[in-house]
Amino acid sequence: MTTTPTRTPHVPATAPTRDGRPGTALRRTVLYAILVALTLVFLTPLVWMVITSLKTYDGAQRIPPTWLPDPISGYGYEQILDNSANPVLRWFLNSMLAATLHSLLVLVTASMAAYALARMRFRGRGVSFALIIGTLFIPPTSLIIPNFLIVDTLNWIDTLTVVVVPGAASAFGVFFLRQFFLSLPRELEEAAVLDGANQWQIFYRVVLPLSKPALATLAVLSFLTNWNDFLWPIFVLFSPEQLTLPPGLGLLQGSYVTDYPVIMAGAVLASVPVLILFVLAQRHIIQGVSRSGLKG
Repeated sequence: MTTTPTRTPHVPATAPTRDGRPGTALRRTVLYAILVALTLVFLTPLVWMVITSLKTYDGAQRIPPTWLPDPISGYGYEQILDNSANPVLRWFLNSMLAATLHSLLVLVTASMAAYALARMRFRGRGVSFALIIGTLFIPPTSLIIPNFLIVDTLNWIDTLTVVVVPGAASAFGVFFLRQFFLSLPRELEEAAVLDGANQWQIFYRVVLPLSKPALATLAVLSFLTNWNDFLWPIFVLFSPEQLTLPPGLGLLQGSYVTDYPVIMAGAVLASVPVLILFVLAQRHIIQGVSRSGLKG
């Protein structure tokens, strides 16, 4: 009885990975290391902001600075929540109301204009779209004086209306939604026409339900733009009770001293709604951005 000799398989110097390509595991490790490093770069200021907001006044002024608050104090939050001269909670509510209403107005105006430019045929459609896109190249600061004169004529000065309505006609929103609407299959709209739907019913019952990712993305971007707006409210809001949060937090900075726990506590308060909104809408944001560039 003869035995067949066994051969030892040759093992290459660089063993292939599961997908058959050598070095993939190394590249993936390097990529993850880069992502972790970038995460630390972006998270470190946020962590430092929260930690500083929990320090005492003396603890925040300590040299060299310490990472952990010793002792943990709610001094900063007590100052911003119980301050009649600087009503931070009122500013917070004003910002929430203004940013929410502004986002809704942007969705209404931009979705209608974008649908008309994407699906309806009319003379001057291309010129109209080019003019809308052209407004994106105008520096916003050059429009402050004309816009101020307009809202002053309308008696909107020192009211929340002045930070809600003027930016509701969003050129970027029109462009963004138009690109998304162009990526939708026309067969769905043709089927709705065969079922007897008119143009408004197609827009409201077919196009808008399919555009939830794009609408959610635009809503978040519009909310953030209004929430973080600092320059325009300074020019049009004068009463302390009418201020929004960004210009209001600027009043917390003293003329001669800087109360870091109070300032950081206000920054934490301003960051919480934004972080919650992004966490809730991040899936829709990714879908909206990825699909809006499929077709031009």
